[in-house]
Amino acid sequence: MKPAVLVWACLAWSGAWAQQDAELQPQPAVMQPPEQVKEAPRLVAPASAPARPRVRGSLYSDAQFQSLTADRRRFEVGEVLTIMVYENATATSSADTGANRDASVGVGIDLPNWKKSAGATTNSDFNGAGRTQRAGRVLAQITVLVREVLPNGDLMVGGEQLLEINGEKQTIRAEGRVRPRDISEHNVVLSSRLAEAKLGFVGDGVLGDLQRPRWWQRLLSLFGI
Repeated sequence: MKPAVLVWACLAWSGAWAQQDAELQPQPAVMQPPEQVKEAPRLVAPASAPARPRVRGSLYSDAQFQSLTADRRRFEVGEVLTIMVYENATATSSADTGANRDASVGVGIDLPNWKKSAGATTNSDFNGAGRTQRAGRVLAQITVLVREVLPNGDLMVGGEQLLEINGEKQTIRAEGRVRPRDISEHNVVLSSRLAEAKLGFVGDGVLGDLQRPRWWQRLLSLFGI
C-alpha cells in the first residue's frame, strides 16, 4: 500500500512543479501587424516647355529677341518723361445761303361808267454768307510724371509747366496715355503718340487782357450792335 501512495505523491508533485514552471516561463509576444506610415505628398515640378530648336551656327533666339530701337525697361509711378509738343491745326468752315421770294396780287372791277382796280406786290430777297478760318500752332517741350501704370503696360502721364516773363504767365499742360515702346532711349515721346491727349496753352497777363474784348463790348454784341 505504501509504494502505491508514494507513486501517487511523486506524480502529484511532478505535475505541480511542471505547472509552476510553465507559469514562470515568459509568454511569447503576440505579433501585431505593422502600422501603415502615411507619406507626405510630394511636390512635382511642372514640366517645362520644350526648348525651341536652334539652327546650328545661328545666334538668334526668340526668347531673347529685342528690337535695336526699343527700350523695354519697366517704368514705375513717379518717373519723369519729356513730351515734345508739336501741334499744327487748321480749320476752315464756310456757308452760303440765298433766298428769293416774289408775290403779286391784282384785283379789278369793271362796271358801266365806273372802273376801279387794286393791286399789291411784295418782294423779299435774302442773301447770307459766312466763313470761319482758324489756325493754331504749338511748339513746346514739357516734362511730365508717370501717374499710373495700366495692366497692359501703358502709362498714364501728365503735368504742367508755368513760365512767367515780365508779369505775363504762360501755362502749358499735357496729359495722356502712351505706350512704352513709343518712348525713346532718352525718355522723350512726341505729342502725336499720346492717346486721349489733353494739351493746353494758356496765357494770363497784360497781353492776354488786351486780346479779350471789354465787358461793354460783349454786352453790345448781344444786341447786335
